[in-house]
Amino acid sequence: MKVQDVMNDEVIIMQENEQVSHARNLMIKHGLNRIVVIDSEDKPVGMVTEKDLTRKMRGNGPDWKRRPIDKILIGRVMTENLITTTPLEDIKNVVELMLKNDISSIPVVDSEGLAGIVTKTDLLNFYYNKYQGRWKVSDLMSKNVITVNENHSINHVITVMEENKISKVVVIRDNEPVGIITPENISFASVEDPEKGVAEEKIYFIRNSNGVDKKNFRIISMLTAGDIMRNDLTKIRQDEDAIKAAQIMLKEKISGLPVVENNEVVGIITKTDLIRGIQ
Repeated sequence: MKVQDVMNDEVIIMQENEQVSHARNLMIKHGLNRIVVIDSEDKPVGMVTEKDLTRKMRGNGPDWKRRPIDKILIGRVMTENLITTTPLEDIKNVVELMLKNDISSIPVVDSEGLAGIVTKTDLLNFYYNKYQGRWKVSDLMSKNVITVNENHSINHVITVMEENKISKVVVIRDNEPVGIITPENISFASVEDPEKGVAEEKIYFIRNSNGVDKKNFRIISMLTAGDIMRNDLTKIRQDEDAIKAAQIMLKEKISGLPVVENNEVVGIITKTDLIRGIQ
């Protein structure tokens, strides 16, 4: 199978001289977590993801050196040195590129320029259609599960994600999983305090409660893991066919599942783990 058989030829783009606020608005409008950045000649030069915005939100340093994130040009936040592929590349080579470079999507270019994009979700669809009965969850899952408790601050959660180079954290209560946090739970804005006259971080988030999404916001210093976690948690057993994990992720539009035995977390299986099974 070739890239052209699985890629998406509709790509949301933005110019490198536009602001972060435009990227965030595009993500919300189109339900995406990544935007391809192009130059004045319409050539792809970078990519910005929700993970990039999460990382930028920490903004260490004194207040006077910090700019509201919405006013920063996307070129300051995006990932450069873009890795690309071609429509005729073998899918297994694309999987290898993603795993080797720890990325979740690759723009596809041909002689005329940007032709599409291939993502982990595209490859997950490929896995679901081709690999039934090949692997069990236990064969592909990661056993080293990074967790936080529901009272940890969001700054702590982001630090844990960065230090461990992961994009999802399981939230536990009394050793039982009660939620999961990914960059998709979070989008950011900065507002100016009218009394202090300096920028303060405000975080907007979607909290799912009893199947209903509700938009909320809080000043970042007050936000906890319990506030932003997705609490309609879907779990899976390690003896299940990994194809079931792929099916759940595609249906619920999520990127990872805690693996449990006797209500305790024994692992986590993600899109990355599943596409590793393609090789």
